[in-house]
Amino acid sequence: MNDIISWLNGYVWSPILVYLLLGIGLIYTVLTRFVQVRFFKEMVKLVFEGGGSKAGINSFQALAMSLGSRIGTGNVAGVATAISLGGPGAVFWMWLAAFFGSGISFIEITLTQVYKRKIDGEYRGGTPFYIEKGLKIRWFAILSAIITLIVMGVLWPGVQANTVALSMNEAFGIPPIITGIFVVMLLGAIIFGGVKRIAKSAEIIVPFMALGYIIVCLIIVISNFSSIPDVISLIFTSAFNLNSTFGGLIGSAIAWGVQRGVYATGAGLGSETFESGAAEVSHPAKQGLVQALSVYIDSFLICTSTAFMILMTGMYDVKPEGMEPLTNKLGDVAPSLYTQLAIGSVFPKFGAAFLAIALLFFCFTTLLSYYYKAETNLAFLRDNLKIRSTWPNHVLKVILLATVLYGSIKTAATIWAIGDLGTGAMAWVNLTVISLLTKTALKVLKDYELQKKEGKDPVFEPTKLGLKGADFWEEEYKEIEEDISSKKNTISM
Repeated sequence: MNDIISWLNGYVWSPILVYLLLGIGLIYTVLTRFVQVRFFKEMVKLVFEGGGSKAGINSFQALAMSLGSRIGTGNVAGVATAISLGGPGAVFWMWLAAFFGSGISFIEITLTQVYKRKIDGEYRGGTPFYIEKGLKIRWFAILSAIITLIVMGVLWPGVQANTVALSMNEAFGIPPIITGIFVVMLLGAIIFGGVKRIAKSAEIIVPFMALGYIIVCLIIVISNFSSIPDVISLIFTSAFNLNSTFGGLIGSAIAWGVQRGVYATGAGLGSETFESGAAEVSHPAKQGLVQALSVYIDSFLICTSTAFMILMTGMYDVKPEGMEPLTNKLGDVAPSLYTQLAIGSVFPKFGAAFLAIALLFFCFTTLLSYYYKAETNLAFLRDNLKIRSTWPNHVLKVILLATVLYGSIKTAATIWAIGDLGTGAMAWVNLTVISLLTKTALKVLKDYELQKKEGKDPVFEPTKLGLKGADFWEEEYKEIEEDISSKKNTISM
């Protein structure tokens, strides 16, 4: 099985995809005139705007759910794996992928809002929705939904579960099967409670867990403050073939830095579009800016903190695929444990336990978001195929829980390879689609900018821009506006 997965990954994650992700990110950065830089203050402001109702959630909840998905294994084990396979220079390419990825994220989230819909009383949006309404290619939309459903329900959950099981075993000696059963029971209790409970859980857990992790990271970085210039030098020299030990890994550094960076942020995959489809905003560009900010939080704050801890403490080895190890200080330790060892080297009694618990929170909220994404794609399929029964939702829940248990007891290498396959498959679909809908997203951005210049709180009217297929904004949103106006008039009277 491992050979088959590796063979498939060789095609899915060819150098073409790596450079395509960087190239499209660069193009969007130029076309939007560096939207991820120009609107930074606006991004922060918009996080706390937007309402929430029985049908949708507010911008902060959507951000929390998205960060709950992004802040997980990719930020901890993913960064460590990138360093192990691509050397310290991989960190630079993760940064570059994140900067350009923020531009991609703005485009895909804006499209998500433009073409979102209301299904079974809840707002839904994402890649299949903007394929169906924007490109009007129904079969391709269904294929996209099926791929994402498989990735979120089967391929990715095992990566999160595996990381939790390994860290719990390392810190407390708990057998992976026990950890797996515990996570399955806890996850089952929440996902059977519905989407609103998922959003509420993410809103509470994500800020708490992220802040705790960042505080520990900062303590370690500050305690090693004098070595920051050396770490930065190591990253840049390794990234550009200038380091005597790691300089020859530039190809691996780019490949693994981009690959793990994309896995951590989700920018370009379409994986982070689904939470944003549920957000209630007056203009699609607003949520696009909010999610562009989440890429910064994820990469430049969380991933960078992890990388600096690992490099500062020296708790890593570089073992490129198909080559002899360039360093072998830690022996056969799995890369996913490098972060745990880094914290443990500074806080011997506290470090391993802290990270194990932090990873439990990180990965748990990520699993919650995976279920939400899978359920959104299932809702799209049910709506398109006219399936009214809810039994597919129950089957999805059982399959996801079984996958979590399976991932807890399998080897890390196998689980990561399976996850990478899903990442690449989604990237090819989503990058193709957003490239074809670039003109639409740029129109929406221009409309937002013009309304801001006029001193307005931007409101989206697709017919004025000549956009078709934005059914929600033509029908549902008008009803919401009329309802709000009538309430205001009643109060004023």
